[in-house]
Amino acid sequence: MAEQNLNEELDETLEQTEEVAEEATTEEEVPEVEAVEEDEAEAPGDGEAEKAEKKSFFKKKEKKDKRDTQIEELTDRVKRQMAEFDNYRKRTEREKAAMFDLGSRNVIEKMLPVVDNFERGLASIPEADKESPVATGMEMIYKQLMTTLADLGVKPIEAVGQPFDPNFHNAVMHIDDDSFGENVVAEEFQKGYMHHDSVIRCSMVKVAN
Repeated sequence: MAEQNLNEELDETLEQTEEVAEEATTEEEVPEVEAVEEDEAEAPGDGEAEKAEKKSFFKKKEKKDKRDTQIEELTDRVKRQMAEFDNYRKRTEREKAAMFDLGSRNVIEKMLPVVDNFERGLASIPEADKESPVATGMEMIYKQLMTTLADLGVKPIEAVGQPFDPNFHNAVMHIDDDSFGENVVAEEFQKGYMHHDSVIRCSMVKVAN
């Protein structure tokens, strides 16, 4: 609706500019015809002709300046409206992109618990049943789900063995273990994910030392 109003206002200003320009052209032609007819009919002396020419010159100059001012005002108005329309278009594109990212983020957040349950289900399958049709089917569905998420720009956060980073890791336990370095993630309880460059969910981890 706002874009339509801007277009209508811009069209109206352009029409006014064209009318003023057309009026200026018409008015400039009339004095020239009158001047010729007056010169032919009355044929004034040199002094009178010079005065009449100066008077006509200044009169036409005043009218031209007034029209030029009006044209400049309308031209400035057109430029401002075009700039306003361009800013509106850019702002609308940014808002649409932000809304798309927000919608994608909300959908991904709702899918993560499903991914967690798939991983728990696969981890609970006994080693003897790993090759069963049910286990194989679950594995294939899980891989397809992760491929789809990767295509959407979702990737898991690296945790185990990485230095603890509060921007990506949520520490829920702490242990002292010489087998790990200082302030290193020793175990991951829940996998974290990122969507492009933003964190959707931090990894829930155990930190050593």
